[in-house]
Amino acid sequence: MVSTVLCEERYGSQSEPNIYSYGDGKLSKNNFSRTSSIRQIFRAVFLPQGYPDSVSSDYLQYQVWDTIQAFCSSITGTLATQAMLKGVGVGDESATAAAATITWILKDGSGMIGRILFAWYQGTSLDCDAKRWRLFADILNDLAICIELVSPLFPSVFVIIACVSSVFRSIVGVAGGATRAALTMHQARRNNMADVSAKDGSQETLVNLAALLIGLVITPLASGNYMLTWSLFFIFTFLHLYANYRAVTCVVMETLNQTRLHLLVQVFLQSPDLHMLSPAKTNAMEPVLWKQEKPLKVNLGSSLATFISSFDDLQDCLKCNGNEIFLFGLDIKKGILNIVLHEDITVKQIIKACFQAEVIQCAYQQVKFLQGGTPTVLLKDQSQGELIEYIRKGKSMTKSETWEVLRLSARVADHLFPRFLKDLEMAGWKSEPTQLCPDEWRARWNLQGVQDKKIY
Repeated sequence: MVSTVLCEERYGSQSEPNIYSYGDGKLSKNNFSRTSSIRQIFRAVFLPQGYPDSVSSDYLQYQVWDTIQAFCSSITGTLATQAMLKGVGVGDESATAAAATITWILKDGSGMIGRILFAWYQGTSLDCDAKRWRLFADILNDLAICIELVSPLFPSVFVIIACVSSVFRSIVGVAGGATRAALTMHQARRNNMADVSAKDGSQETLVNLAALLIGLVITPLASGNYMLTWSLFFIFTFLHLYANYRAVTCVVMETLNQTRLHLLVQVFLQSPDLHMLSPAKTNAMEPVLWKQEKPLKVNLGSSLATFISSFDDLQDCLKCNGNEIFLFGLDIKKGILNIVLHEDITVKQIIKACFQAEVIQCAYQQVKFLQGGTPTVLLKDQSQGELIEYIRKGKSMTKSETWEVLRLSARVADHLFPRFLKDLEMAGWKSEPTQLCPDEWRARWNLQGVQDKKIY
């Protein structure tokens, strides 16, 4: 008798289906093959629940390269540990436990101080430039390992070398951990950050276990053999850096940071059809080794005191910025563009403020690089042409002319930003939240006097 399939179910989109069929008066269910069951167990242990639907499309590629770099780092870390133990006196009959303990305390103490100072100095920028700081952390980790490998050769300054290495490793810990959290937030697509993070930890533990077993073989061979030690170090360090570069460059973030917004707006303004780049193309253009070069430094969330020194300045500032909920100040001599944000400003208004800043940046690039070259959007109407002409004056611009630059750029932004925001969302970008990382200064302003807020 032919069976009739009554029901089919799957555990996730990639699993083998359970098929319930009816025939010969009985309800039957198919059984998984042994191979299929092993694969399902592996997926459940090492991959987030619901994979691949519960994570970003770049998850697998990133994790493969991340696994390779973690393995290489563990191998070179084993070589460094051997060198540090030798430097602290293991195997030396003249060394004392007290001296070794003091050295280790100084090393750990230096690392703790370095961790606190780095988190204070760069903590807020780690979210904004996660890919660049991730790569920076791994480069610094390799430098720390290199320092530890040479430490036994300089016993008279071993403590100093150990302390410097510890500071480097503490910076690696802060930068690597913080950027890993930012990448996990990007990968988690079902509010499943904890699951993605936990499975990443399981994958890394498995890799470290494999590296530990390899280390048991390598350590006796490399002990006392400097040629083999340094050969292994350079080979695995090269693989480590290459894998890290491939890992961060394969990540496609749909959120805006200053670099990605700069690339988007510059292409948008300089293309005749106001072309909007996709997240994939923009991320491929994003530099991960150095900061994006810009004509002007932009301070988003500045204090009003950075460019207002008189009542006349405030009047001119409010006049040139119109009814916007942000204020601009241009310091032409220092090459700085300050943006003051209102306390009631929204995320999209912050994006508009950054868009206006990019209009000015683009005008500077036109003057600097194109000098009468290819026509672009910025040269198509009278106000945009005037903007270019003012910027051609460079540092000879008067203060009133800098206010005029800001007024003209605001007019350009008012005209183009609605189209930009619409195309941005249609291209697959997320307008909220952003990683533009403004500073914390917020203001209220009114030439007739600012009223105290009522507190209920």
